[in-house]
Amino acid sequence: MFLGSHNRTIDSKGRLILPPSFRSRLANGAVMTPLDSCLGILPAAEFERMAQKLEAEVSEGSVDINALRSFASEATQVVPDAQGRILLLPRLREIADLEKTVIVAGAFARVEVWNTQRWAEIKAAGTEKLAQAITQGRGIGKASIMVDSQ
Repeated sequence: MFLGSHNRTIDSKGRLILPPSFRSRLANGAVMTPLDSCLGILPAAEFERMAQKLEAEVSEGSVDINALRSFASEATQVVPDAQGRILLLPRLREIADLEKTVIVAGAFARVEVWNTQRWAEIKAAGTEKLAQAITQGRGIGKASIMVDSQ
């Protein structure tokens, strides 16, 4: 699993140094693609799972084929170098509005690379939704985590 969030800097050549804890799962390569206003970095098996699900949804008619085309055509394979760096292509940086400083966040089965301002908004909304889910007893359970009720 990919966990935690990390402040990172994109160098002048467009490279990003991955957090050490993420490197071993991505050492054999991964697929980078735009996802929900960020860049997703997915191990090959996770990308394959998502692609198969999307293809099935297109076949069922619940998703337009152009979504599949976009998902596949924007994806690129990446392999970290010996220092744990990957190249973020200019077109992908533009799509995700990535500047010099970014947030690299674990999202269980994938890594996400976020614009810092957008991440602050997403994180705040996510924290609120998590608190609501906990108080409703969904997923984690009320007894598992203490929520400040003030």
